[in-house]
Amino acid sequence: MTASLRFEGSYRGQAATLDPATRLECKICWHVYDPAEGCEVWQVPPGTPFTALPDHWRCPVCDGARDQFMVLDAGAPEARPASAAAEPDVDPRLLAIARDVPGKLEAAFREIHAGQMRGVPMVNETLSVKAVGFRVHEGRVLGMLITPWFMNLILLPGPDEDWSHLATGAKDLVEFPSGFYEFLAAQRPEVGAYKACSLFSPMFDFSSMLQAVETAQAALVALFDPAHREPGVPSAEIRRRREAELAAMEAAQPKLPDLAPEGEPEAEDGAEALPQTLVPPPERSRREMIFGRSARPAEAP
Repeated sequence: MTASLRFEGSYRGQAATLDPATRLECKICWHVYDPAEGCEVWQVPPGTPFTALPDHWRCPVCDGARDQFMVLDAGAPEARPASAAAEPDVDPRLLAIARDVPGKLEAAFREIHAGQMRGVPMVNETLSVKAVGFRVHEGRVLGMLITPWFMNLILLPGPDEDWSHLATGAKDLVEFPSGFYEFLAAQRPEVGAYKACSLFSPMFDFSSMLQAVETAQAALVALFDPAHREPGVPSAEIRRRREAELAAMEAAQPKLPDLAPEGEPEAEDGAEALPQTLVPPPERSRREMIFGRSARPAEAP
């Protein structure tokens, strides 16, 4: 192992900062190296950190070089998803949801992409489907879902919560350290009921999947940064007023029947329903709320 080994994830080559349990992901084929599992193809035993892999090791799926792997989780404490090691008291059922739901979401939306979204003008065909950074948050599971037509925060209920009664498109205001965000209720057979908050749609700001993934990771960190919250805003009063505004709007507009055929992407999957954040004022978009007014997706390296 040479000292100059460069990682293209969050640490930009700082191998010394990698926690031994850090999982890394190939930016070419999205294969994940998990130290807890090792690598059967290269006969690497379980418990081997990425930094201790033999010099000849390459991605077992696409044969990509090891320096093409990006940090997926662990590392800096503020960017770490919840885990059994970090939070021993977390309900194991929640940890199971956080572990299993990314694959279910990816499978579902890859099918939507292949069967319903190909050739649609709002689709950025340079991108693919990827679930990023799913972790336990206040008794629920939170993460980011990237598709060629949107980037959404995804919030799933805890194992003892039932969101199945929520109507598709029903609005809910959820508070994070950086402010209030408006989520829309959704249903997918693969994962059940969940809530989604659109950050980007369409996705033409992104020229590569790597750029989109790194933006999603940065957004998840910024979501929990109180420095992004508008100072001096009376949150409880603003939430009350916003809820009253939403109730009045819904009362004034008769609900139209859902005419979408089975399996058609719901409102959170497209560009037609882009909810506004509550704090700061409505003219400020969610991406501005997280990254600042001048923010754009970081250029890919």
